[in-house]
Amino acid sequence: METVRIAVIGTGSFGRNHLRVLRGLEGATLAAVVDADPARAAEAAATYECEAVATPAELAGKVDAAVVATPTLTHAAIGCALFEQGVDVLVEKPIAPDLASADRLIAAASRHGRILQVGHLERFNPAVAALRKIVRNPLFFEIHRMSLFSPRSLDVDVVLDLMIHDLDVVLTLTGRMPEEIRAAGISILSQKVDIANVRLAFPGGCVANLTASRVSTERIRKIRLFQPRQYLSLDYARQDLAAFEVSPEHQIGFHAVDVAKDEPLKLELASFVQAVQTRSAPEVTGEDARRALEVALEILDKIEAHARVVAQSMGVA
Repeated sequence: METVRIAVIGTGSFGRNHLRVLRGLEGATLAAVVDADPARAAEAAATYECEAVATPAELAGKVDAAVVATPTLTHAAIGCALFEQGVDVLVEKPIAPDLASADRLIAAASRHGRILQVGHLERFNPAVAALRKIVRNPLFFEIHRMSLFSPRSLDVDVVLDLMIHDLDVVLTLTGRMPEEIRAAGISILSQKVDIANVRLAFPGGCVANLTASRVSTERIRKIRLFQPRQYLSLDYARQDLAAFEVSPEHQIGFHAVDVAKDEPLKLELASFVQAVQTRSAPEVTGEDARRALEVALEILDKIEAHARVVAQSMGVA
C-alpha cells in the first residue's frame, strides 16, 4: 500500500503528541505541520523534520490526510475545508462544539467521499479492547476519570474534555443510547464545569455512574463493570483488566485478563492510516462521535438545570 502523507494542524499538547507518533509510524509520512503562529510552526517543523505552513489551505496537493488538533470551535470549519481539498481527516474529540457542526462535518465527509475518524482515544486502549471481547450483558458501570488542574482545554467543560472518553466507551459497550440522564456539576477553577457526576439509565436496566474532575489531587482512570456472575475492573492508565467471577457452586474466582499493552495514540493513528489506505470505515466514525456528543450536551443541559434548582434553594437570583 502507498505511504500516506499526513499533516498535523495545531501544535498544542495534543498536536505535538500526534507529531511525535507520526514521525515514526509505519505506512505514514509526516509531510507538514500547520499553525497560525509562524514561530511555533517553524519550531515544530524543525523538531519533526517536515514542512511548516500557516494555514490548512496551503496543504492542497501536498497531503493525503490530516490530523486536526485545534480548539473544538474550529473543527467543523477546518475539517470541511480539508474534505473539499480531497483530504481525509482525523479530528480530535469532541467532534464539534454542537450537533449542527458535527452534522456539517459528517455530511461534508460523505459528500466528498472522504474518511472522517474522531479521536476517542480510549477505544484504542488495549485494556478496553480486551474488555470489549468479554462484555456480554453489562448491568452497572462505576467510572472515575480524575485529573490535576491544567489550563489545557479550558474552552470546554469537563464533560466534553474528559468524561466524553467514558461516554463513548459506555455507548460502545451497551450498544444503546440512554433513556434517562441525571447530572450535577460545578465550576471551581475555571468559568466552565470542572467536576461532574452523571447517572445514565439505559433500556433494559443497565445503569452507568460517571464522575469526571479536572481539579483532583490525583490522577485516576478506572472503570468498574458488573454483569451477571462477573465483576470487571479496568485501569485505563495501567492498561490492566481484572475479572472476578462467581461459579454455579458460588465459588469466587479471580484472574487477570491478558492485555497486549501498547500506546493508544499509536494504535489510533495506525488505524486511521489503514482506513485511509483501504478506504474502509474507521474504528470511530463521525456518527459514533456525534452520539457521544449528543449525550454530553444533554448532560450539560441537566447540569445547568440542576444549578438553577440549587440557586433557587439558596435564594440566589
